[in-house]
Amino acid sequence: MKNSSGFATRAIHHAYDPMQNEGALTPPLHLTSTFAFETAEAGGEMFAGERQGHIYSRISNPTCDLLEQRIAVLEGAEAGLALSSGMGAITAVLWTLLSPGDEVIVDKTLYGCTFAYMRHGLAKWGVTITHVDMTDPAKLEAAISDKTRVVYFETPANPNMRLVDIAAMSAIAHAAGAVVVVDNTYATPYLTRPIEIGADIVVHSATKYLGGHGDVVAGLVAGSAELVEQIRLVGMKDMTGAVMAPFNAMLILRGLKTLALRMERHCASAQVVAEYLEGHPAVRSVSFPGLESFEQHGLAQRQMDKPGAMIAFEVEGGMAGGIAFMNALGMIKRAVSLGDAETLIQHPASMTHSTYTPEERAEHGISDGLIRLSVGLEEVEDILSDLEQALRLPTRHAAE
Repeated sequence: MKNSSGFATRAIHHAYDPMQNEGALTPPLHLTSTFAFETAEAGGEMFAGERQGHIYSRISNPTCDLLEQRIAVLEGAEAGLALSSGMGAITAVLWTLLSPGDEVIVDKTLYGCTFAYMRHGLAKWGVTITHVDMTDPAKLEAAISDKTRVVYFETPANPNMRLVDIAAMSAIAHAAGAVVVVDNTYATPYLTRPIEIGADIVVHSATKYLGGHGDVVAGLVAGSAELVEQIRLVGMKDMTGAVMAPFNAMLILRGLKTLALRMERHCASAQVVAEYLEGHPAVRSVSFPGLESFEQHGLAQRQMDKPGAMIAFEVEGGMAGGIAFMNALGMIKRAVSLGDAETLIQHPASMTHSTYTPEERAEHGISDGLIRLSVGLEEVEDILSDLEQALRLPTRHAAE
């Protein structure tokens, strides 16, 4: 769905008129569980889907509705859906689209809880989970079949920063009649808009960059009006009950107003930090789409407006060196979220991706020494200073 206004303008103004709300510049917060009907007939028509209106906040709410319109217009989608968490968004989508006997093809690298849901959740109900290296379109083409209902991937992937060519994968999936679902949490619609490139559905952990302040847990879905309505009435209302609270919707709406501004700062600082890490003798490897040394740098330039603010790297000394380095940090906080104002660092193998066995991590490209850094909004000189003093320890260990 095209809109002539710029990204930041849409994020601030789309679908809201203060003059229709007693002049309130900030949209009202509708803290209500249910809604009154003008007549019994009107209520019946709403339940039958013959009249627009709100029935119950487990299905829709005016504050959540505004957020849904905003994420849709930012993603270039027809419709949006607000849910209680990123995992709520993912599970609501897949419970709607999949049935026993179906297959979902997923990339080799997934967020730990997504991996667990696929392998230990969906698989128990007769859904086949097939992992494919989606950095190579030919491998998806070889694996896809008439049982494949969904092709699912993250790009960039959490935590190792692998990219997937959205246009190429979507073309292959659509030729086989499959729906393409993309987790766009890392990139946000400010950097990548998968639906405009060919995907069918986008999911977000809105807890991250969209909220931006580390004070809310939330999820969002964007896609066609038909698919989103199915997910609302089946995956959210009946299967998961993963409903976003109106107060949380208000917080995400607030976050969207500064998303463009924050992403500019996040990305600029991350580029400086990635270049610093790449040149440091205590750092063994760095994966960041903005580096020319990044294996998929060309794809990043085609598919992402900027390289993002997530960096994966390894220090000398393996896991022990990485833990010593992380424990030596001061300003940078050891925490498992991302996209906050604060710079956050974590160890995927023992934290966010501990749902994988060691063998699965090795198979899926998540090394034991990998460190994930979410570059925040502090002065970049202060981020570099903290990294520098902490990297002295692994450097000494490497020398010994």
